[in-house]
Amino acid sequence: MNASPLTLPTGDDGPALRGAVASWPWLKVIACTVALAAAAPVVLPLMSLARLATIGDAELWPHLAAYVLPNAALQTALLLTGVAAVTAVAGAGSAWLVTMFRFPGRDSLLWLLPLPLAIPTYIAAYVYVDIFDAAWLPPIRSLGGAIFVIGFVLYPYVYLAARAMFQTQAAAFGDAARTLGARPWRLLCDITLPLARPALAVGIALALLETLNDIGATEYLGVQTLTLSLFTTWLNRGSLPGAAQIALSMLVLVAGLIALERYGRRRRNYQSATQDGRAAAPIVLRGGKAWLAALACLAPVTIGFFLPAGFLLREAIARGITAGFDLDLLRHAATTVALAACATALVLLLGLAATVPLRLTRLPLVLACAAVASLGYAIPGTVLALGLLSPLVAVDEAINWASLHVTGAHVGLLLAGSSAALVIAYAVRFMAIAIGLLQAGLARVSSDFDDAARLLGAGPLTLVRSVHLPLIRPALWGAALLVFVDCLKELPMTLLLRPLNVETLSTYIYQFATRGNFEEGALAALLIVAAGILPVIRIVHFAESPPGAR
Repeated sequence: MNASPLTLPTGDDGPALRGAVASWPWLKVIACTVALAAAAPVVLPLMSLARLATIGDAELWPHLAAYVLPNAALQTALLLTGVAAVTAVAGAGSAWLVTMFRFPGRDSLLWLLPLPLAIPTYIAAYVYVDIFDAAWLPPIRSLGGAIFVIGFVLYPYVYLAARAMFQTQAAAFGDAARTLGARPWRLLCDITLPLARPALAVGIALALLETLNDIGATEYLGVQTLTLSLFTTWLNRGSLPGAAQIALSMLVLVAGLIALERYGRRRRNYQSATQDGRAAAPIVLRGGKAWLAALACLAPVTIGFFLPAGFLLREAIARGITAGFDLDLLRHAATTVALAACATALVLLLGLAATVPLRLTRLPLVLACAAVASLGYAIPGTVLALGLLSPLVAVDEAINWASLHVTGAHVGLLLAGSSAALVIAYAVRFMAIAIGLLQAGLARVSSDFDDAARLLGAGPLTLVRSVHLPLIRPALWGAALLVFVDCLKELPMTLLLRPLNVETLSTYIYQFATRGNFEEGALAALLIVAAGILPVIRIVHFAESPPGAR
């Protein structure tokens, strides 16, 4: 799970891969067709957005540019800047402390620090508004409150990336610096952080993309971001072209974030001059310094996980755990699980379609399609939902045209007007997770297995079915788990694309929050949080286990 949705592993070219095209001439056509099918769900929404933005009222864009976009862009920029600062300090700081030092509770904190990933940002926002109101604290419905809540929920993106990088830094650098009298703080500033810059860029970029995707937390906390402006322009003002124009503005911001991440990794392929591969031994802290380090690491996980989860558990118990399991909750939970399961199956199919051709042939078109297919995660959910509308309606019109000529009857909106739209939207956005993990899994499969299978007469389908799929089964299960839970938590796309009278756990909670009685949905929120803990534990286990045990 060390593959970032922004970083596409290239795999390992061996004799089997180099000779595949020569042995199977028709493989080019099949590989290109499958790769194009995997990339099309990402390309079509973007093309639809560009077309949609050019139609409509000619005076709409000047109005948006004069009265909507300036404030929304400023609020979004300030929010992203604040979240970047919080996640960088909390994530990199805690990763540095648990990696470089040994202190009371350090081994437990290794597992606890990533847990805020199990808390959706919108649930954390609902909880903290109630906590601040009940404790007579200053109002948290503000830009600063949004930075606080979102930053402490998303810092694990930076923590996991920085922790992985800190673990790989050779001890020789630290030993040499200490010999010259460098203190730990100087070591951090001059050696540790510069070497970890690529990982920090990836972690911060992912956290900012999640922030840009958020709609529940920012709306509840009163921050008028570009995402919220798109949402209100679409639903409240009924202007699809206006929403598309805002969406294109957001895509410019997304491109800037990806460029920032690429810039941070521009020197990632350096070679160390030392042959010493030892990891730096942790420095044992004692006395007050040890307890300060423990408190510094405990603070972010308490803010990001323990307080929200504890509040939900208290509210659920106060209202009666069993009493909360009414028929509505059970029906919405079943709907959520069914949608997430269907989307997960589709994601795995698309992920395999994007990655397996890369194992069999390295054609430039196949490489480009895999790269495009992995960009779905970088597109905010509101933007993706808007872009999918026209392609889905076009497919429905084609189906209705065929049905009218064959049966003489219309069949209605089979995709755009049903839960199928949600499944497709989930699959497009989270396909990058499957692509990253499956690429990482295939990269660990030696090409010797391909050579042996081909010498025994195995064709490409047999090679994939009998060799590749069994060996990447752990990556498949990991991708399925992560995608399933992400679908359970997804709010923006669900709000925009769900059919009438269809509720998921996330929209069920959202309805309570908008009515000002979020506590009534505490049990549903607790179910989402509990479901999110398992993949977080799996990520931590993968990150902390030695390479040979993965």
